Amino acid sequence: MSENTVLCGANAYEKKYYFNEKFNKLPDSIKDELHIICVLFTEEIGGVITFEYDSEGSLNIKTDANEDDLLYDEIGSGLLVKEILRKKQELFESLEVYYKVAFLGLKLDEEWIES
Repeated sequence: MSENTVLCGANAYEKKYYFNEKFNKLPDSIKDELHIICVLFTEEIGGVITFEYDSEGSLNIKTDANEDDLLYDEIGSGLLVKEILRKKQELFESLEVYYKVAFLGLKLDEEWIES
């Protein structure tokens, strides 16, 4: 079982944003967009958010909070993640294709690109 690869994340407790340097070749506009999504999420909901690739190349959003964090909005977290996935679907699909080609060494497959 292999570990997930973190693309980026933000932590409301430490007021920090993290971007994995392995992905520095991504356009600045995409890096900026990911930064904004992560920071706005932690400002609104609290806790920690990470964008992680699994071993198959799927990009997943993970959220977490300290057990004693009474201000963390667990219901709002789930709703906001669904909204992000819906509004940024094209971005996430493109990031998955990029990861599969650039990091997993797979050849571009038309099945990955849904019309």
